Amino acid sequence: MRRLVSELYVRDNCHPFKATVLVWIQFPMWIFMSVALRNFSTGATHSEGFSVQEQLATDGILWFPDLTALDSTWILPISVGIINLLIVEIFALQKIGMSRFQTYITYFVRAVSVLMIPVAATIPSSIVLYWLCSSLMGLSQNLLLRSPRFRQLCRIPLTKSDSGTPYKDLFAAFYAKFISKK
Repeated sequence: MRRLVSELYVRDNCHPFKATVLVWIQFPMWIFMSVALRNFSTGATHSEGFSVQEQLATDGILWFPDLTALDSTWILPISVGIINLLIVEIFALQKIGMSRFQTYITYFVRAVSVLMIPVAATIPSSIVLYWLCSSLMGLSQNLLLRSPRFRQLCRIPLTKSDSGTPYKDLFAAFYAKFISKK
């Protein structure tokens, strides 16, 4: 059995470790970037001349001109929570018949997404802006990799579970789960 499984890994190029690489690389990088931005925002780093903290305090954008301050409007923290919940729900909508463990993990990640809102409201806007950009990129990648045209362009092979109309299917599943129940 082990030999057959090993042959399948080689034939289909799908070793289970590949699924964990993202966790081993992306999550630590996310933490390091968040800590670095916190240090820049609080002035914990020292540099010659015009400091990074001064630059962050004067070079904001839109409604947050000071990236070292909190977002008093809560637009950034709520956006982070909503985008993260969207990512979780897109993942949950594609899984039919999840195991008990997968269900618990999904509920845990939903809770973390909601808890990120008050946490994001208590930290400098530079960190929350980074979190928002990171989440938006994750959502964009998730949606882009569902596109049959993009998959064909990048020569990503289709699987049995892939749909020819993934966005319509996603919208239909979302509608059935959240809107038609009312």
